[in-house]
Amino acid sequence: MINYWLMAFKKYATFTGRARRSEYWYFALMNFLITLVLYVLVFVSAAAGSGLFAMIFGALIFIYMLGSIVPSLAVLVRCLHDSGKSGWYYFVSLIPLAGPIWLLVLLATDSTPGDNEYGPNPKALENN
Repeated sequence: MINYWLMAFKKYATFTGRARRSEYWYFALMNFLITLVLYVLVFVSAAAGSGLFAMIFGALIFIYMLGSIVPSLAVLVRCLHDSGKSGWYYFVSLIPLAGPIWLLVLLATDSTPGDNEYGPNPKALENN
């Protein structure tokens, strides 16, 4: 799981190619867990009366979220490429109510077998 998270940061702004569903979903899970832990630290330190630590952890949340925007978008686009869709399909999520559901379905769709216009199938590369 951590390898997929690190892989997304190594391919920081790579919007070309393909990424497996597992790469996207493990990255999203790690992002969620890291953010959750930082929020818990903010709330615990604020409840303990340590405003300084709460501000430090709050700043860490801001820095982490700011630093993970581009890798999040890049791995999302590569995951859409894996199912044969353009990265522009991300903007489907702007359609009220149905858009996020549609994007979720696209991100859960299995990869296109074989090569597609975005490159070779990452599943086939890992199996060899």
